[in-house]
Amino acid sequence: MSLVIAEQLHKTYQTGETEVEALKGVSFSIEPGSFVSFVGPSGSGKTTLLNLIGCLDRPSAGSLHVNGIDVSALDRRQGAAFRGDHVGFIFQDFNLLPVLTVYENIEYPLLMVQQIPARDRAERILRLLKAVGMLDQKDKYPDQISGGQKQRVSVARALVTNPRLVLADEPTANLDHQTAYQVIELMKNMRDEFNTTFIFSTHDQKIVGEAEIIYTLEDGLLAGCQVKGGHGNGKPA
Repeated sequence: MSLVIAEQLHKTYQTGETEVEALKGVSFSIEPGSFVSFVGPSGSGKTTLLNLIGCLDRPSAGSLHVNGIDVSALDRRQGAAFRGDHVGFIFQDFNLLPVLTVYENIEYPLLMVQQIPARDRAERILRLLKAVGMLDQKDKYPDQISGGQKQRVSVARALVTNPRLVLADEPTANLDHQTAYQVIELMKNMRDEFNTTFIFSTHDQKIVGEAEIIYTLEDGLLAGCQVKGGHGNGKPA
């Protein structure tokens, strides 16, 4: 069963007296374990689409199913609960809390959305810290580590709730060339280990080159789908 199914997805924003149609009837499906990139120029609808999949916004028309749930029908409270249980996020500016240590930043989603005993939390966090190569940095604060290390922490934080899906909006935009490749490789390794689906919104050709499925958006429309193989298969519908 497909993890994400979008059918004739529309999104219109009201800006003053002007309506902006960000998505104009986009249809596609994404299988579990995929490494997928949505590409296109600024304003093509990439970030809007990620926001809809992650229940940060609701479509104006069409249907969107994620992990078997019609998320287009969820209200704000239900959407927040769904995100906490099923979706992890990675941001280009890391979004780490400066007053928390590396360990505490990774722990934070568990404290906010899931009732997990302290011993189980610690076991899960330490395993992820080791997986992303940050175990020896666990007691440092965000301003004491590099940009690449911050993004490694972001990857661990995104995975700590054991989500089926991770959404990454321009995750390598603030990283140098070598560090960006290291983070991309890390995310692929995490996909292989945890069978998590990764969906990217990006301009970065390094991510596009590593993606197994590439959807191209232009002016709110799906202009193409390239499948290069891997765990899952993308299908424009």
